Amino acid sequence: MNKADSLRRRITVAYLTFAGVSSLFFAVIAAVAVEGIEVRLVDDRLEEVAAWAGPRYAGGLPVEMPAGVSYHHGNGIPRSLRALPEGVYEVTVDGVDLHVLKGHDGTGEFAVVDHDSDYEQIELVVYSMFGVAFLGFMGFAVMLGRFLGNRIVNPIVELAQAVQARAPKLPLQERTDELGLLSRTIAGHTDELRQFLDRERFFTGDVSHELRTPLTVIAGAAEVLMARTGGEDALHAPAERIYRAAREASDVTAMLLRLARSPDRLEWSSMSAAALAREEVARYQGLVANRPVELRYAGGTDFMLYGVRELVLAAIGNLIRNACQYTEQGMVEVRLTGRSVIVEDTGPGLPPAARARLRNEPIPADARGSSGTGLGLGLVQRICAHLGATLVLREHGTGSCIEIQFPEGLTRP
Repeated sequence: MNKADSLRRRITVAYLTFAGVSSLFFAVIAAVAVEGIEVRLVDDRLEEVAAWAGPRYAGGLPVEMPAGVSYHHGNGIPRSLRALPEGVYEVTVDGVDLHVLKGHDGTGEFAVVDHDSDYEQIELVVYSMFGVAFLGFMGFAVMLGRFLGNRIVNPIVELAQAVQARAPKLPLQERTDELGLLSRTIAGHTDELRQFLDRERFFTGDVSHELRTPLTVIAGAAEVLMARTGGEDALHAPAERIYRAAREASDVTAMLLRLARSPDRLEWSSMSAAALAREEVARYQGLVANRPVELRYAGGTDFMLYGVRELVLAAIGNLIRNACQYTEQGMVEVRLTGRSVIVEDTGPGLPPAARARLRNEPIPADARGSSGTGLGLGLVQRICAHLGATLVLREHGTGSCIEIQFPEGLTRP
């Protein structure tokens, strides 16, 4: 899973965003408050001093200022402050920060200077404390986001791992919150699917088992007819077709019996893909005899695959048999590429229903049955799912190209 899509990360980012927006909001409020305090403590103070000192100066009375504050009038205003227009200013003279109120009354210009104001230091302390609080708030948001993310996500991950591992009992079912509801819902749905699959597997096994005896009888009777009608072509050919059909039906039945079993109950082994492909090509040469169709093995780099030999042979063989049956002329080619066995033909191509089936798409409503694909394609899909392989349809101009991609390594699916 991409870290950018992690639910933990999204929760943490959400808390950080909330903390950042909240800090910005309080920063604006703090800045307005600090400026308001500055106006009240400094500007208003200077105006009060000017209102008190002006009449005393005009009346010739002594003007005594508090420590750090001085009142200047007319030519007594320092040269560095004379050029200032009327108003309140913050200026620096000889490295000293001053608050200056410049004004005009009936006797001329005046200036009130706060020489010893420590408001700048107070303002710096306030903003410094706010910066520390901001960093602490953001750090707390990260920790809180991670903590809540773990509290929320860890149970979900635990549940997902239990579902993936096919645990007999899912966790969190005893909880009364939404996670408990989710766990109980998944457990109920999983039980329904398991029961459905068990019923399907048992039905397939029972039907296949019941068919074995009559198919064996039919094959045996056809074999006797073949032996007794060796010189009579009119009877020998039908008996041979009956025998061949019975054997093919018997092979399908045996295959269904194997598919009805769990993969861990089958005999798995390592085998050569090239040897299996050559064996099936040689087996089905009779299907193209006396026809303008060439069945050939085109080679390729051999690889070892791990699976059930009978099922792998059946998957490759069914693809070859379908290709031979529906190709009127041209060729049917089997080759190896990478870890894939490819069967390609020059036939009419797969009908829409078969293509939709291979791509797990909805089958067209007007399609009937398998639409010319026989049981072979459905069996190959089931075999691939049983073995952990992938069945892929490759599009090209004419005919069809179907690929069985086998997984890496020697592990069961």
